[in-house]
Amino acid sequence: MHKGKYVFAQLLDFIDKDVFLRIANKYDGNRYVKHFTCWNQLAVLMFGQLSNRESLRDVVLATQAHCEKAYHLGFGRAVTKNNLSKANCSRDYRIFEEFAYRVVTKARDCRATEIFKLGGNVYAFDSTTIDLCLSVFEWALFRKRKGGVKVHTLYDIETRVPTFFHITPARVHDMKAMDAIPYEENSFYIFDRGHNDFKRLHNIESIGAYFVVRGKKKNDFKPERWKRRFPKDSGILSDAIGHMDGTLTGKKYPDRIRRVVYWDAESKRRFVFFTNALDIKPVTVSDLYKNRWQIELFFKWLKQHLKIKKFWGETKNAVRIQIYSAITAYCMMAIVQKKQGVERSIYEMLQITSISLTDTTALKTLFGLSNFNNVKEQIDNSELLLF
Repeated sequence: MHKGKYVFAQLLDFIDKDVFLRIANKYDGNRYVKHFTCWNQLAVLMFGQLSNRESLRDVVLATQAHCEKAYHLGFGRAVTKNNLSKANCSRDYRIFEEFAYRVVTKARDCRATEIFKLGGNVYAFDSTTIDLCLSVFEWALFRKRKGGVKVHTLYDIETRVPTFFHITPARVHDMKAMDAIPYEENSFYIFDRGHNDFKRLHNIESIGAYFVVRGKKKNDFKPERWKRRFPKDSGILSDAIGHMDGTLTGKKYPDRIRRVVYWDAESKRRFVFFTNALDIKPVTVSDLYKNRWQIELFFKWLKQHLKIKKFWGETKNAVRIQIYSAITAYCMMAIVQKKQGVERSIYEMLQITSISLTDTTALKTLFGLSNFNNVKEQIDNSELLLF
């Protein structure tokens, strides 16, 4: 006899099922479906994500092992490999994409905070490449003997939630993905050297937004006024405002631009940043770029603790559905962390959840036990350099 609510069902309560059903009906996701609905599919995929299943067969076996609990876990009836595989290949991925963005919005709203106090949101933009077997995923050609896809991500640094995703074949250059970003006025966008395209950066300037990008050695810059005296502990070597002096860069970016030179004492390296934010402190510019590392940690968590390195389908549609279900699972845990006042990291929450999904423990009790420090996570974080 079922007593109490399972941990997995308690977690699903933090995402809006009615919203998902409306989106599924919008794309006819449940048309001619009798038993295994889109919601059942999402529940099974997220159960597989949170329980660290390795393959489609592994996911099905795990759900069948709990067939008596299937209804209360949100699976509907017992799942079969054929039903799940067919659903991943044929159902419109936009159902899961649109719902993932709804969950992202909810996570950002409940975790809203203002760390830098710059009058706008602060985003980091980068991509992660997921290698695929070319003989299986022929559509994902990367090199002659290698396949892969890229997940270009816009990450809100202040709320620590990803806000925008652009999935492309791995051969698409990072700079081209900059055209897909939904820019917001007065917001800050932080880029690494791979996005050093001054024509696209000038588009950000024309929108009324701001950028911070790490420069390259070949970037020619002509200063008009600068400062060279700063406290030694700040790491700032110089702060200049001028114009790009290169033949091509000068045409691509004709307006004034700022160059901040920073010395990282830990790695003993010199870094150059370009930005169109002319009024903020130079230390703030270096701090903004320093916090870009959060998106790297997000990619690390996404690959290590949510299953997107091994895909449960071979088509583009199946790959996209799995990626969006992983992002939904991550944002759901971020919502739980905030609304339940959990002091643990999302990493620890995922580890605890993976072995507790079919328990009937209350979430506050499950995540509210003594917070033992995770040694591995501390070692990993201590080894991360500023850049």
